[in-house]
Amino acid sequence: MKDEWTFVKKRTAAEGAVWVNQDRSKFKRTGDSRLEAEAAFQQRIAALGYPVPAVLETGFDGTEFFFVEPSLGPASLHDSAWNAVGGAYGPMPDRVVDEAAAVGARLLAAQAKHAEPATRTALDTWVTEAGWTANVFAENPDLDTPHTRAVVDSALDRLAHTPMCLAHYDYGLPNAFPSGVIDWQHHGLAPVGYDTYPALEIIAFKGGTKGYFATAAQRERYTAALDEAALHVLGSKPGRHLGEFLLIKALFFLALMKPADLTDTDKVLKWDYRRTLFTMGVEQYERTGRIDTASFPSLDDFAAQPEHCRTGGA
Repeated sequence: MKDEWTFVKKRTAAEGAVWVNQDRSKFKRTGDSRLEAEAAFQQRIAALGYPVPAVLETGFDGTEFFFVEPSLGPASLHDSAWNAVGGAYGPMPDRVVDEAAAVGARLLAAQAKHAEPATRTALDTWVTEAGWTANVFAENPDLDTPHTRAVVDSALDRLAHTPMCLAHYDYGLPNAFPSGVIDWQHHGLAPVGYDTYPALEIIAFKGGTKGYFATAAQRERYTAALDEAALHVLGSKPGRHLGEFLLIKALFFLALMKPADLTDTDKVLKWDYRRTLFTMGVEQYERTGRIDTASFPSLDDFAAQPEHCRTGGA
């Protein structure tokens, strides 16, 4: 019997949508030529041993390209953490941290196994694509300063000898399941470790709206599991570059944040908030070579600050 598909959501920052079949055992993604490239990329990394869903079918449905993949389960690691805290704000379960460490270690090991030497051109491309820098600086021209670019350049200098790999660019708990990783829409070359090491740290960029957070002990245990996987394949610990990784993540989380309607106070608040986190990240990185996401204010705490404490350009 031919599958009947139900709409799930539109694709993020791209044409097309995601659909699910009746028994939720398969998902179909539809879109333009970029989706075709995504399917080819997913097939390529599956052959390299990455923990990704198999591409079961590809083709054209009317005017759109599509591909079909199996479901990796009813709940992502984000869903598991969210459901466990029951809508309250609290630490995520250790069980979910351990599941994140296990799938992250599998991904990291596959990436490290097929890594290649870094080049400055490849690193520059990574910053442009993974950090969405054209959009970020177009929406926030006051942040596009020689000083900001010098800080980013210093980060790339530190990464000059870190090998690069085929990467997700948007890896996090919403895309991770115990059995693998989905949504390879925004992919490309990145330094080994960029996907996996920040996964628990970037929860802070959501400002507490995820409902859960990772404790310091949980982040340490997660990092230790990744270090063990990396040492086995690379003989080094890419986690030493977490500061560099988070600097680019600070760019990424500021992308597409400027509201079209600057009278929408809720959206302007979130834009101001991400601008502040970016500024904090740049200042911390320049001073210490690290970014302490535990020091980030929650969105609620930020909203309670006097207006002059915000950095928005509205």
